[in-house]
Amino acid sequence: MRINLHNQTQEDIIEVESLLKRIFKPIREKNNLQVIFVTQNEIQELNKKFRNIDRPTDVLSFINDDEDDKSLGDVFISLEQARIQAKEFEHSLEREIGFLAVHGYLHLKGYDHYTKAEEEIMKQEQEKILKKAKLERS
Repeated sequence: MRINLHNQTQEDIIEVESLLKRIFKPIREKNNLQVIFVTQNEIQELNKKFRNIDRPTDVLSFINDDEDDKSLGDVFISLEQARIQAKEFEHSLEREIGFLAVHGYLHLKGYDHYTKAEEEIMKQEQEKILKKAKLERS
């Protein structure tokens, strides 16, 4: 699977780029994935516009409905929120960004977490992918 990164922040994402390539390299997928890094303000605006929730969030996924396009969809990640959560959960920023990217990807693949059963299935799939990238929970 090809990962197309877009940086809409002022931050350097070179290390993040190699991280995401490492995470997604083993995944056999014919479609591409767009990962867009945005500011807190931008993700809050997207959250408000598409989910009617007026606050920042960590990750948002949007499925690509264009069958002619070879993209699964877009995963928007707030780097600032990832930093906050990495500190809160007491793990590395690398782990948090990896988790958010995989979480967004799985939403594009149809996984969800509305019920406990769905949440458990999604959680297992996330951890399986992250373990292969050596990003297990500490």
